[in-house]
Amino acid sequence: MISVAENLRETAGQAEHKAHDLARPGRYAVSAMLAGAYIGIGEVLLLVAVSPFVAEHAAAARLLEGAVFPVALTIVMFAGAQLFTSNVMVMLLGALSGRTGVKDLVGSWVLSLGGNLVGAFAFGAMVHASGVLSAPPARAMLAELVVGKGALDGGQLFWRAVLCNMLVCLGVWMFSRARGDAAKIFVLWLPVLVFVAVGFEHCVANMALFSLAILDGTAGFGDLGRSLLFTVPGNIVGGGALVACTYWFTGRPDRASDSSYE
Repeated sequence: MISVAENLRETAGQAEHKAHDLARPGRYAVSAMLAGAYIGIGEVLLLVAVSPFVAEHAAAARLLEGAVFPVALTIVMFAGAQLFTSNVMVMLLGALSGRTGVKDLVGSWVLSLGGNLVGAFAFGAMVHASGVLSAPPARAMLAELVVGKGALDGGQLFWRAVLCNMLVCLGVWMFSRARGDAAKIFVLWLPVLVFVAVGFEHCVANMALFSLAILDGTAGFGDLGRSLLFTVPGNIVGGGALVACTYWFTGRPDRASDSSYE
């Protein structure tokens, strides 16, 4: 495992690379669309695999949801794609360390968020056409999930989103520190399991979930818009303030004694 200071340098380098990729916005957007689709894979797996247990009111259903959904972030990290929630941390660390600028940060966040949304809907449309979610337990679970999210007030959505992206970005941060594929998968899996099992809010996962519900007729675009209104800022605070800013503050070397940070 590499040190925190080394990981800060590597993450700032990732931000620099992402900033360079912004010069080709079409490619960047396609990569973001892939991330939205990959997160959708986790939602579909969750609905298909766990819905029979939910229908039987199994006590371990929430834990099972958490156990299967991390496949989504695992695919994102190993395949490579522009996911908004992890870009929150990466691009902010790049800006704080002086390797990238505010323009790069805003461009990455906006383009990845928009691409994630398009990718989630495109994948949702293919899933809807395939009919794999047509079984009554899966449809019932989908409707139950979106109704539950709609019942939360704005403050609850915001703070659940803060806590969610704190966990997601911690997973990505540990993924970068770990050495060896097995270790990377393990440290990525655990925080995502927690956020799903507990019921925190991930804006891109909600894009994927609500796209499926909209196509199924159990939710509307207004429901998705309301969710994003609170979860996007919450995810920014969670991944930005609670992970990027704190590790930059606590882990950066003394500039006066260690110029190698640059």
